[in-house]
Amino acid sequence: MKGLYLVEPVVALYAFSCFLIYPLVQQYVYRRLWQELTNTPYPTSDNASRCADNSSSNHSSYHEEVQRQTSLFFLYSELFSTIPSLVATLMLVAYSDRGGRKVTIIIPLIGTLIYTLSFLAVSYCELNIYLLIVASLLSSPFGGLATFLGGCFAYIADLCDDDRQKTLRMAGVDMMIGLLSGVASISTGYFLRAAGFNWPFLTSALFQGLILLYVIFILEETVTKAPADSVILDGSPQRSAMKQTIYGVYYMFERANRRSKTTLFLLILIFTSFCFAYVGGSSLVTLYELNKPLCWNEILIGYGSALSSTVFLVSFAGVSAFTYCGVPQLLIVLMGILSVISGMVMLPFAKTTFLMFMVRVPMILSVMPFPVLRSMTSKIISQSEQGALFACLSFLESLTTNVSAAVFNSVYAATLEWFPGFSFLLSAGLCVIPLFVLGVVSLRGVDDAEEVKEQEPIFQGEEDLVEDQNDPVSLLS
Repeated sequence: MKGLYLVEPVVALYAFSCFLIYPLVQQYVYRRLWQELTNTPYPTSDNASRCADNSSSNHSSYHEEVQRQTSLFFLYSELFSTIPSLVATLMLVAYSDRGGRKVTIIIPLIGTLIYTLSFLAVSYCELNIYLLIVASLLSSPFGGLATFLGGCFAYIADLCDDDRQKTLRMAGVDMMIGLLSGVASISTGYFLRAAGFNWPFLTSALFQGLILLYVIFILEETVTKAPADSVILDGSPQRSAMKQTIYGVYYMFERANRRSKTTLFLLILIFTSFCFAYVGGSSLVTLYELNKPLCWNEILIGYGSALSSTVFLVSFAGVSAFTYCGVPQLLIVLMGILSVISGMVMLPFAKTTFLMFMVRVPMILSVMPFPVLRSMTSKIISQSEQGALFACLSFLESLTTNVSAAVFNSVYAATLEWFPGFSFLLSAGLCVIPLFVLGVVSLRGVDDAEEVKEQEPIFQGEEDLVEDQNDPVSLLS
């Protein structure tokens, strides 16, 4: 069978399978902790009864304790799985420059499948809930979502020669994530109410198995041999895999001229600081919806998650339209950051179901900065080092995602009693950092740096590297 160069179906089905269970994970942990702490069944028919204050009972104190313990549960889960996941991300995506992109996609799929099957086992057999933290630790060495997306973006960068095509196709990947995750989120609430937790976990595992078969047997490899300008440290690639990975990321910066190097660093700083603020605040939305006074049930949570996922669709349309009209890329990033700030500022004051749905409207452009920043950094780096670049981006994205989730969950647990929405205001405040750095990049002129990169080769060959270890880049006069 002839292979295909279509990675979008992989991303689409992966997003569907993951978002089929992501809204369930917090709800499952929340319900199990409710049962353990209150010794009463979780009230599924009427969520208002769960949140109602009753002066003759400890209902309200139980409610706050369940909220606190749930946030701490995910804090521990993130802390234990962070380091193995980071190492896997850096190793796999950087090594894909030589070993091929498919391995960077296959291994995270295996890890996600292990994680999903672990949830199914704990749910079906009613095992100790803290075994889920062990499952997270066991699946983390396979990488995660950041590793998977890093491999997919590097795969797309191999296929695209035109910068505009690269930007649009990377934005298209984010759009596919939003489209399928929205469908999955709507299905989740009804699926849970009709069949419980077991069937959604099983369905997700089946989809992940299907994706795995597609990648292994149908998806074509884009890297058939090591790049001609790759750094070879010794004659045995297997023995030097670790060194090759580290040096691949190191020389990505070392070979660049000074202006490109500075611009690349600033763009990555915008990417990571924005990711920290946005993901940290977004990770608490479901827990906040379970809290008083909203007290949403699984159906409302599903609709809320689906509405949130529409930001991927609108952001893709925004990136496509603005790129077509020639809007500067830095301005597109600015609009995305301002979109996140406006939504996060409104979230703490959404006390009704209507307002909680409406608060998603200001955030419809919040995903735009991610594909644009990936494309901008990709244009600064040579074609043979795309894997090293996306390894660096995926590593930093995974790091900031895990750290921000841990930080924001701990902040939420600490501020729950006096102001549950404080974490969202913190998220909005932290967005000032990428805004400031964006202003610095704008003043420096990122387009000038890209122009210099096009005129001056980033790499002159292995002979130049041997002759001058301190200055591997010789500029053309």
